[in-house]
Amino acid sequence: MEITEKDREFMREAIRLADESVQHGGGPFGAVIVKDGEIIAGNSNSVTLDNDPTAHAEVNTIRRACHKLGTFDLSGCTIYTSCEPCPMCLGAIYWARISKIFYGNNRKDARDIDFADDFIYEELDRPIEKRTVPLIPLLRDEALRSFRMWSAKTDKIEY
Repeated sequence: MEITEKDREFMREAIRLADESVQHGGGPFGAVIVKDGEIIAGNSNSVTLDNDPTAHAEVNTIRRACHKLGTFDLSGCTIYTSCEPCPMCLGAIYWARISKIFYGNNRKDARDIDFADDFIYEELDRPIEKRTVPLIPLLRDEALRSFRMWSAKTDKIEY
């Protein structure tokens, strides 16, 4: 795959957002989403600033891009993120249907500064009954009601 000068420019913007985040008390992560050669949205990590563990740069940027475009489907978009996405962000990227991911730092680089996502990858590989945080099934029969309602709904917007 050929990497263009525009790709480098977009990545530099993600890195700039990460730098700016550190300077303003946030985490060292930034991201931009590009569609048709234009930056649609950019943001940084605000976990500690917002007291929100989901406020990673990628998630914040996805939210901003979806709001701007008025859609939950970011097909055809590319995300440039200053670090390889953690499992949560990778999941959000897939749910948003983003078509391509470019990243700067990798997981090991993040681990080297005490941002270790490896434990989540390890947890996902374990059987449910052996995970650190217990997953306990409860009231499945009652919970299935919502799923049945969704399946029967004729005017639903699928995602």
